[in-house]
Amino acid sequence: MQIALAPMEGLVDEILRDVLTRVGGIDWCVTEFIRVTDRLLPAATYEKLAPELSQGSRTRAGTPMRVQLLGSDPQCLAENAAFACELGAPVIDLNFGCPAKTVNRSRGGAVLLKEPELMFAIVDAVRRAVPSGIPVTAKMRLGYEAPDGAMDCARALADGGSAHVVVHARTKVDGYKPPAHWEWVARVAEAVSVPVFANGEVWTLDDYLRCREISGVADIMLGRGLVSRPDLARQIAAWRDGAEIREMPWQDVRVLLEDFWRQARRKLGPRYAPGRLKQWLGMLTRSYPEALVLFAEVRRESDCELLDRLVLGHGLPACVAGSVGEEALCDLGA
Repeated sequence: MQIALAPMEGLVDEILRDVLTRVGGIDWCVTEFIRVTDRLLPAATYEKLAPELSQGSRTRAGTPMRVQLLGSDPQCLAENAAFACELGAPVIDLNFGCPAKTVNRSRGGAVLLKEPELMFAIVDAVRRAVPSGIPVTAKMRLGYEAPDGAMDCARALADGGSAHVVVHARTKVDGYKPPAHWEWVARVAEAVSVPVFANGEVWTLDDYLRCREISGVADIMLGRGLVSRPDLARQIAAWRDGAEIREMPWQDVRVLLEDFWRQARRKLGPRYAPGRLKQWLGMLTRSYPEALVLFAEVRRESDCELLDRLVLGHGLPACVAGSVGEEALCDLGA
C-alpha cells in the first residue's frame, strides 16, 4: 500500500511539498504539471517547477519526487520526458485529468479522455523514449462528461506502458463537486492488470477506509484532503502499520504554517507570497477552527511585514526568524 501526494497546479509547489512531506506518511509526491506544447523545454523550466531535481529528486524530508508532464503531442512529450530523465527525473507521470478550461482548450488534461487512442499513443511514445529503468505512470479522471469510457481509457494507459494508473473518481464536468464515485475505481481496477490508485474526496482517515472498502483499492493519492489536514497521510500510514494514530494539534500546524510563510517570503517575494499564504490558510480552515481566526486577520492584508507579525507572532522579519522555524519543525518529529 502506497500513499502519494497529488500534483495540484498552483497549489502544491516546491514549498508545500517540502512542508507536507516533512510531516511524514507520504511515500512519494508529484510536481505541478509541466505544460508541453510544440518544443523541447529548456532546463530552466524544469528547474523552476521541479527544483528537487538538483537534490536527487527528493524533498528535504527524503520523499521521492516525480515529474509530471501535460500535453497532447506524443513525440514532443516523448522528447521532453527523455530530457527530464537526463535532468534526474526518476519517474515520468502524465496528466490526463486536469479539468481546467484553459488547459482543455489547448488539448491538455481531461479533454484527452475523449481520445483513448491518443492516450495510448502518448504513453507508448513516452515509454519508448525514456530509459527502461524509469517508470512511466499516468493520472486520469473517470471521463469527460460521463464515466462510461473509464475502462477504455485506463486500458489505453496500461497497454501503452503505464506502470500504474491514478484514478480521480470524478469526470471533468464534475470538477471537484462531491461525491467522488469510488465504485468506478473498482471497475477500473478490474479492467487493468497494473496497480490502481484511488483519488478524490478523502478528507479523513474514515474517508480513506470507506474509499478502500468501496473501491477495493488500497493505494491512495491525497490532494486537497492532505493540504487541509497536513497529517492525513501520517494517520493513514499509522493505521496501515498498526501504530498509534495521533491527530496533529493546531499548535503544530501553526508551526508548519510559519515555516511555509518564511519560505514563501524568501522564494516568492512580496508580490506572490501573501496570496499563497491565504490560499493554504483558507484550506486549513476546513479542518482547524483555529485557522478561521488567523484567516480573518490576514485575508485583507498584503503587506509582508504586517503579515510577519500576524503569522509569526512577533516582530522579527521572516528572513531573520527562519532558524527558529526550522528547529520548531524538527521538534514535530517529521
